[in-house]
Amino acid sequence: MEQAAVQRAAGADDLAACVALMRTGSRTFFAASRLLPPRVRCAAIALYAFCRVADDLVDDGDLRLDQALAQLGLRLDHIYDNDPLDHLEDRALAEVVRRHDLPRPLLDALLDGFAWDAQGRAYDTLEDLHDYGARVAGSVGAMMCWIMGVRSAQALARACELGVAMQLTNIARDVGEDARKGRLYLPRQWLVDAGIDADAWLARPGCSPALQSVVDRLLVEADQLYTQASSGIALLPRDCRSAILAARLVYAEIGQQLRRNGLDPLAQRAVVPRSRKLVLLACAGVQSGWVSRRPPVVPPLAAIAYLVEHCHASALALSDGEAMASASINGRVAWMLDLFERLEAQKLAQREGVPRAHPRLSH
Repeated sequence: MEQAAVQRAAGADDLAACVALMRTGSRTFFAASRLLPPRVRCAAIALYAFCRVADDLVDDGDLRLDQALAQLGLRLDHIYDNDPLDHLEDRALAEVVRRHDLPRPLLDALLDGFAWDAQGRAYDTLEDLHDYGARVAGSVGAMMCWIMGVRSAQALARACELGVAMQLTNIARDVGEDARKGRLYLPRQWLVDAGIDADAWLARPGCSPALQSVVDRLLVEADQLYTQASSGIALLPRDCRSAILAARLVYAEIGQQLRRNGLDPLAQRAVVPRSRKLVLLACAGVQSGWVSRRPPVVPPLAAIAYLVEHCHASALALSDGEAMASASINGRVAWMLDLFERLEAQKLAQREGVPRAHPRLSH
């Protein structure tokens, strides 16, 4: 009992530290997470903390990219062996993995996305950008869906698409900030279509009607994905819907705020005012009760299909394992019942003076 109390206290300390990481990181995620039920919120906080630390290690750490990725791979190995290294976020994530059987390919996809960031990869087309968004955000959407206990392909697809939509919003909002770091995530073919030389613009970033048209085009794409992803909210547990809808509304509002700012992401960073955010959180609580009970069946965005397939394979493996365990238990129960019946028959035969064979006990 004393050891269990120590473990609970250590877990509480780890969770508190993870909350601190979230509070200083994504304010939108932190606000929405407060609407989640405790059984999901704790896992979401632990997941966010590991993602944040992993991103910092790859992007801002002192290690070379290959060294950082090798270290993170080793940490995941230990986490999935239920023997986490001595990092609070590793211990917290190991507990999430143990409780929820979280598929590792989702975390591997996330690390791939971090590596793409560190490599300074260029994205020529919208589809290329979808591939990136699937890794750095779609994977997180799938993990959130999974820890809510939802395994259906449609729900997982919509969760991934919501993550990609949020990432597209982030990219539109952070054009100026990324440019100051020498990074460009806008599809380069779109820039060519608008008459912008990507490399020349990156050397001397500036706002123009042509750039504004590209930013608006990206926001339109994000809005379409928000609409498609929203149909999956009905597939989530009732007590989780308002939190996910809140995150969807607040992130989409970032795009609206960017439009109000004149589609100039270099002049200022679009931020949703706290008063507006509170209104949206309240709206989410009301609207979550109105979501359609029979959302349409829609093929997944091509970039996230592989994540859904990984989850489907993991769900089947878990289902097979549970079926085997159930079959084993059912077999033992049947054997016990059969044994009891034969013992009762033997006792009855002895009372009647009829010789009977002894029941076989070696099954």
